[in-house]
Amino acid sequence: MLCSVNLFAQELNCKVKVLAVAIQNVDKEVFTTMEKSISDFMNTRKWTTDEYGTNEKIDINIMINLQSKSPDDDVYNATLNIQASRPVFNSSYTSPTVNFIDKDIVFKYSQFTPLQFDDNRIVGSDPLASNLTAVLAFYAYLVIGLDYDSFSPNGGSAYLKRAQNVVNNAPEQGKQIPGWKAVEGNRNRYWIIDQLLSPRFQEVRNYFYTIHRDGFDKMYSQPDVARQNILAGITKLHQVNKENPSSILIQFFFNAKSDELAKVVAQVPKEERAQYIAMLSQMDVPNSQKYQALNR
Repeated sequence: MLCSVNLFAQELNCKVKVLAVAIQNVDKEVFTTMEKSISDFMNTRKWTTDEYGTNEKIDINIMINLQSKSPDDDVYNATLNIQASRPVFNSSYTSPTVNFIDKDIVFKYSQFTPLQFDDNRIVGSDPLASNLTAVLAFYAYLVIGLDYDSFSPNGGSAYLKRAQNVVNNAPEQGKQIPGWKAVEGNRNRYWIIDQLLSPRFQEVRNYFYTIHRDGFDKMYSQPDVARQNILAGITKLHQVNKENPSSILIQFFFNAKSDELAKVVAQVPKEERAQYIAMLSQMDVPNSQKYQALNR
């Protein structure tokens, strides 16, 4: 029985790092415990109803950089950097699916209080204490949903909707808990999941599937077809960007995929690159120099 249980594992292979350089006068063991608690929360919880083999786990890296601590209690302000990837068929290469820095992280953490999360009661009895697990659950569902999307068209909808459920029921305590509300700006967790599930951005999800299954997964067997599929999607993505300028979802996509797209365009004959370089530079302004360098 023990052997049969170990044949299947939870969905995530999540490595966690907590940086606390900016925090003074706190026992460093607190941050070691925090790191382990977050790691256990992500890796031991069952996030889906599917069975995963050990080699099917989704690789995630989370770095939480604690920037300040309230002097009177255990409330921390931080940033969270999350990266995720999925394997590419017939290769040892892993393709990034998520690479995002969330700057709106505030939570209460007590060293010996276990981390708990309930999809049906997200807030719990203490909103600030519940916010840490709400943020972690949001990103767990987001990563899982996008991973499923990369293997089948709209395959991750159920898990993206769970991420949206976290947003809709997120902890509130006046203006102390940011990142969840539409009125707080257009570049937070609310807008990431809203746009992912919006029909206006369906082509982004379509391309997320295409770039992985019809692109990188076919690079070994049909490299020319794979490259053409990836390049054709740039034009469709550019149209979405024209209709929805400065959307967080477009930049969220490029945070993970800009290096790969630049490498694919670099394989195009130089005289044919200009159209792709122009479109990528318009959509992904922070990385425009990366694309412009392909003109040289």
